[in-house]
Amino acid sequence: MATMIVQNQVADYAKWKAAYDDGAALRKSGGEVSDDIYRDADDPNNVTIIFKWDSIENAKKFAMSPELKEAMEQAGVTGPPTISFLKEA
Repeated sequence: MATMIVQNQVADYAKWKAAYDDGAALRKSGGEVSDDIYRDADDPNNVTIIFKWDSIENAKKFAMSPELKEAMEQAGVTGPPTISFLKEA
């Protein structure tokens, strides 16, 4: 099991969340096992997602996919995300 943490600044959380939800099937088919979404206490448009993936390779493949880049642009992500890949110790 692998963990991927993504931090995004979005223009409008509601718009972003709707687009995020629409991408569930694509993420699952790529190896996503679960996800948890958090919003910054002081800036609700600063979003952190903690994903569990079936492998680091699939997480990295998804993170670099053109489909993700396009989805993020359409969802209103305002800048490049910060992405971390973690293995359980």
